[in-house]
Amino acid sequence: MARLRVLVLLSTFIIVGIFGVVAILYARGFRLQNNKDTIALGPTGLLVANSDPTGAQVFVEGELKTATDNSISLPPGTYNVTIKKEGFLGWEKDITIEKEAVTQVDAFLVSAAPSLTALTFSGAINPTASEDFSKIAYVVPTAADNIERAGLWIMETVNLPLGFNRDPRRITDGDLTGATYEFSPDAREILLTTSSGTYLLNVSEFTPQTARINILAQVQTIKAEWQEIRTTRLAAKIAPLPDEIESVFAKSTSGILFSPDENRILFTATAQAQIPEDKVPKLPGSSTQPQERQLTQGKKYVYDIREDRNFAVGNSEEIVYWVSNSLNLIIPEENKITITDYDGTNKKTVYSGSYVFPVSYPSTNVNRLLLLTNYGASDSLTNLYWLSLK
Repeated sequence: MARLRVLVLLSTFIIVGIFGVVAILYARGFRLQNNKDTIALGPTGLLVANSDPTGAQVFVEGELKTATDNSISLPPGTYNVTIKKEGFLGWEKDITIEKEAVTQVDAFLVSAAPSLTALTFSGAINPTASEDFSKIAYVVPTAADNIERAGLWIMETVNLPLGFNRDPRRITDGDLTGATYEFSPDAREILLTTSSGTYLLNVSEFTPQTARINILAQVQTIKAEWQEIRTTRLAAKIAPLPDEIESVFAKSTSGILFSPDENRILFTATAQAQIPEDKVPKLPGSSTQPQERQLTQGKKYVYDIREDRNFAVGNSEEIVYWVSNSLNLIIPEENKITITDYDGTNKKTVYSGSYVFPVSYPSTNVNRLLLLTNYGASDSLTNLYWLSLK
């Protein structure tokens, strides 16, 4: 009887041990793999495929595997991953799966037929965006049928709850054809320069032209203060980087633009430089796309702060903006607008046609862009339009 009890106890320990080992291996990504004529337990990696919008199909090497947002276990290796959804442009990338690591992909799918919605009807001249793209300033020209609307207007691009709308508002009146204007760093003020003087306006209130105060003598001081604010903000943002990497950004880059979530940096290299490696702990499942740590003067790059990876995305002549999701970039080009992943892959044309290049701005709404066009009619006023990406 005692011997039976011992055997039962040993059997229990063995069974529990086997199940425990299997559970541990499963949690680490080991799966049964069919290798030709044999089946063996081998390490795998996990591919997590997300998409916006959700419910897209995920193909691995051309084979439908699942739908987004879901995960797939794959043996280590490099795979062609395609994400498709009816009515949207496809997403495709070669992804390297590493054993016992989770690799995540986020596909931002844009409509195959984006729509345009008019925002202005009385004309819009020289649209200028604030630094965070939350506001757009533009001039409505003086014309016989809209004298009461002529002046400088502000449009906000912030998202509002369903059913609410923030209409453009006029902040000053008069004929401002040929005027220039510049937002303050916090977008609460705007510096308006006309042939008759320079004026500092509050963007939240209306200032009639008769009440505008010429501050020409103070302009240089104001601009210097604004530049000091920008310099201080930038220094604070790059300060958390390792000293060797911070030094590269301080000495060899320009046009630094942080992504909205501040996890990535878009910049132009102003000199040959090398972003040092192994200064940031490597994250499991980091991007496996080819990177360029050797900077070439005049090229544009995106540096991923968390993953310590650097990607070439264009050249200094190209205008590049962040989409508000921090995962994609907008590139206005002659007669078209393209969107790409932050690593420079999946470049897609989202608009092809006549517009006033390069006036195409992202907004705080990830699903729309703003552009200026008159559809090529030279005798018509240009107006602002939303380009819907979904």
